[in-house]
Amino acid sequence: MSNPVTNSPLQRALILITVTLVTLLYAMTVTIANVALPQMQGALAATQDQIAWVVTFNIVATAVVTPLAGWLATRYGRRRLMLWSVLGFALSSLLCGLAGSLEALVLYRVMQGAFGAPLVPVSQAIVLDTYPKHQHGAATAVFGMGVIIGPILGPTLGGYLSEAFNWRWVFFMIVPVALLAWLGVLIFIRKRDPNAAGGQQQVRLDWTGFISLAIAVATFQLILDRGQRNDWLESNEIVLYAVVAGLAFYLFIAHSLTARAPFLNPALFKDRNFVLGLIIVLVFGMLNFTPMTLLPPLLQNLRGYPDSIIGFLLGMRGLGTLFGFTLLLFVNRLDPRYLLALGFLLQAFAGWQMAQFDLNLTTFDVAWTSCLQGLGVGLVWVPVTLVTFATLDPKLVGEGTAIFHLLRNIGSSIFISLSIALVLYTSSVSYSDMVQFISPFNDSFQLPSNAGGWSLDSLNGLSALSREASRQSAMLGYISAFYLFTLTSLLVLPLLLLVRWRQS
Repeated sequence: MSNPVTNSPLQRALILITVTLVTLLYAMTVTIANVALPQMQGALAATQDQIAWVVTFNIVATAVVTPLAGWLATRYGRRRLMLWSVLGFALSSLLCGLAGSLEALVLYRVMQGAFGAPLVPVSQAIVLDTYPKHQHGAATAVFGMGVIIGPILGPTLGGYLSEAFNWRWVFFMIVPVALLAWLGVLIFIRKRDPNAAGGQQQVRLDWTGFISLAIAVATFQLILDRGQRNDWLESNEIVLYAVVAGLAFYLFIAHSLTARAPFLNPALFKDRNFVLGLIIVLVFGMLNFTPMTLLPPLLQNLRGYPDSIIGFLLGMRGLGTLFGFTLLLFVNRLDPRYLLALGFLLQAFAGWQMAQFDLNLTTFDVAWTSCLQGLGVGLVWVPVTLVTFATLDPKLVGEGTAIFHLLRNIGSSIFISLSIALVLYTSSVSYSDMVQFISPFNDSFQLPSNAGGWSLDSLNGLSALSREASRQSAMLGYISAFYLFTLTSLLVLPLLLLVRWRQS
């Protein structure tokens, strides 16, 4: 992208600031919408599983387009790709804020995820090309601050803006930052990528493999998002999605095994560490953003917390991640398997403590558990990357990186959908069990402490009982999801025993 020899230190610094701002922009957007989910749900008349599409389909779009980043950069040049991606990101963010229906909002979030997918990998490549090799460590550390600070600033600012104005400002605030980043790319990243000049016609992409994988991922996500509402395989719609997903995935596998230059090279899976790393990063993705999606509706609907407080509490997770990355600077000589074990154990402990929440939970309860979960995320990310690519053939690293990030994002969207489905299912079952005890024959209603508002003799009393049963059953649903989070964190630990690592 740029020659580190001919660029002056000032030019390199301006390029680094620009791509760090681009990365900060993307990192903010990944988490910023979560804080306003309850407000969106009310404004768009959506159910809890429907409003989760705002998060899951954005992640799916990012997952599907991320493997294309390398091909797009080679085909059109990094500078041109960055300009169009940032501009499309700004436009789709503006459209998200203007959306008048749930369907429109989900569509624009898909666009936002698709345009945002190339930003981080291309920005990282620009940093490495801009600086000489002996400065890569310092430059990457500065660049990484965008990834770390984004999840802290995004929910905090989004919470205050959505409370002061409305949920639409969560997206409007992204637009001026995106335009500033676009100007930075336009002015400071001036040299064309050598790969983009000439020879563009020689760049090929396995469109059959890419399209079949995209269809399989999208339809599988639809199954998870709509399955609980439509009673899973009792619904013709879900059966249709399952057939399409199965056929598309079969086509992808068959094509990958027989094509001369497949979208996903089967040779990747001959490396044991790489395969184990993919499973670990899939689990990492499953744990990464799930609490941030579950906590906002829990805190607002069951505890009545305002958006500003919810945003601050979600920002605590980013603070924990920042501490985790900082800690790695001092313990980076340790065996990464130990750090992986510690990171997943911390997430399991955080999930276990969240599963002990009740309707009297405090802001401190949420703050320290979120921070602890973020610490686990910070400790896992670098070691899982090292383990995955430690023994992989350097010629396959580009393709390996694409599938690595693909599975991380798919893990996030899948587990969010499964967790919300579990919340809804457990809540409905618990409510059905509870209402059986609301009866004149229950001696508890004869106690003086249950008189008045809990009366069975008035419509207001029955309505109050129904609301309380709904709150209690919903809390049980969230507790079940946090137990699932805890169990998932622990399941990955046995795999670490199979990882090969030789200290250099």
